[in-house]
Amino acid sequence: MLSLLPALHGIECGFGTPEIIGIAVIVLLLFGGRKIPELMRGLGRGVKSFKEGMNGIDDEINKPSGTKKENE
Repeated sequence: MLSLLPALHGIECGFGTPEIIGIAVIVLLLFGGRKIPELMRGLGRGVKSFKEGMNGIDDEINKPSGTKKENE
């Protein structure tokens, strides 16, 4: 990312309240008020699916080595 933005090298680029409000206004203008709940619902489903996948990997890693797999 630094190669894309060489002028920002060494500068802290945090998001504050004005930036987040600006992003929210742009999203509202681009997608409209009716589409945003649908987008957030899809985002929530994606995050939930990701967490379930990560928990599945943790369970598989922490499973005792003497047990058979469920598929077998």
